[in-house]
Amino acid sequence: MGSKVVVIGSGLGGLAAAAVAQARGHQVTLLERNPWLGGKAAVLHLDNPNGPGRFRFDMGPTILTVPRVLRRIFAEAGRDQATELPLIRLDPQWRCFFDDNTRIDLMANVDTMAQAMDRFAPGKGNGAGYRKFQDVSRHLHEVSEKFFFWKPVEGIGDTLNFADNFKPEVLRDILALRMGRTVAKVIRGHVPDERLAQMLDHFTQYVGSNPYLAPAVLCGIGDMQASEGVWYPEGGTRAVAEGLAKLATDLGADLRTDSEVTAIEIENGAVRSVTANGERIACDALISNMDAVRTYTELVKGDAARKIEKKGFEPACSGVVLYLGLNKRYDHLAHHCFVFSRDAEEEFDAIYKKGVPAPDPTAYLAATAGTDPTTAPERGEALYVLVHTPHLRPGHDWSKMFAPYRQTILDKLKRTAGLEDIEERIVVERALTPVDIHNRYKVLDGAIYGLASHGAYLGAFKPSNRSKAIKGLYLCGGAAHPGPGMPMVMMSGWIAADAMDRDAGGRGMSEAAERAGLRDALLAAE
Repeated sequence: MGSKVVVIGSGLGGLAAAAVAQARGHQVTLLERNPWLGGKAAVLHLDNPNGPGRFRFDMGPTILTVPRVLRRIFAEAGRDQATELPLIRLDPQWRCFFDDNTRIDLMANVDTMAQAMDRFAPGKGNGAGYRKFQDVSRHLHEVSEKFFFWKPVEGIGDTLNFADNFKPEVLRDILALRMGRTVAKVIRGHVPDERLAQMLDHFTQYVGSNPYLAPAVLCGIGDMQASEGVWYPEGGTRAVAEGLAKLATDLGADLRTDSEVTAIEIENGAVRSVTANGERIACDALISNMDAVRTYTELVKGDAARKIEKKGFEPACSGVVLYLGLNKRYDHLAHHCFVFSRDAEEEFDAIYKKGVPAPDPTAYLAATAGTDPTTAPERGEALYVLVHTPHLRPGHDWSKMFAPYRQTILDKLKRTAGLEDIEERIVVERALTPVDIHNRYKVLDGAIYGLASHGAYLGAFKPSNRSKAIKGLYLCGGAAHPGPGMPMVMMSGWIAADAMDRDAGGRGMSEAAERAGLRDALLAAE
């Protein structure tokens, strides 16, 4: 008989952990404080005030990459992800709008993209540089797969076997990490045009970090996106949460909403139970999808909390999100768009160093109706707009800051993205501010992406999925290894469940699940 496992939180990491643990034969009880399952992968419906139909918005993450993480999770239960959760591949992956009113599409094929870069900025060698950058990125992706992914990691000592450290192939991989260099430095060493470099910088925005501070290993995201694609789940990101919740429930997990955990019972250094809504629920293991730092400081407490506080983990950025129901589509928008700031260094310095909203921000847009007409009334658009802001600091009063910053965002879209009449097209609107994000999702200081990946040497490391302080405590989500972004968050749930299962002497991963999670390049080579 398997272990009794409690999962705190039903974000994508928690749902993934619940499904995998249940598939491995453990009995899972998942406790979610909100009235819905899915955490940030929530859905917003707004009625059309001018006629029939309504607008549907994914409220949180909208860009899905590395779909093999989902394939492995479903394969753990003997299910086929492609059948149960169909995905649509998007190419172009993004459309980019720059401050000088130039545009370029980010295409999946490296050669196609390189040629487009040479046309965009001729005579600078950007295309050849991009090809070389993607070679670097591919190697970093492979190194990440070997040392960081699919296992609990907290520091460099968890990734390397000392006996192997001096093998030539291991040394080559360590050197490939370019420790001491940042993402921005690596990119600009290959792609000299500042606009194109700014486009590539934004791979780090999946993890809410500053490319001028983030470690070079995160350049591996470039190959993940080029080789494995950008995808839209049929039904939106919300379909991922619903698919994982259905999978866990079908397997026998007990998923409870409106159930906030207020205490963890720890006896002799091991988890014994949790308390939710006044009920004590005994467990052999606990997987927390709550923010890792807040899990320790608010629930575990004691020495373990003090130790994690001393590590000085920095919250990732927060954001302002506008959900705009438009009465007319903009045909020149792609499904995903980035409307870039006039000056990348100015923008990141404001957000991450000065702790103030950027004066001329980059805006991410998701214009979904062209791909999925069910998201808006006929000829309308459900436009999602995200602008990164600092995480909450003393003195931030978003009840006063929001209205003028909303106007800053709309003015940016008018000026740079060709949306001159956007205010006339808005028929219904909602928004989230950093305070809303902080309160709604119980994250650290309103940080959307958990903990920042800053530090040219060790910035990629997060709290481990297996607690070294408390036996039976495991962590998942954007503030745990391997970090934020949809695939990484779901991978963190898989890692936490796998570590728990191994520690409990469980059945382990099936051959089908192992194969399902392999990189496409490896499967194609067979």
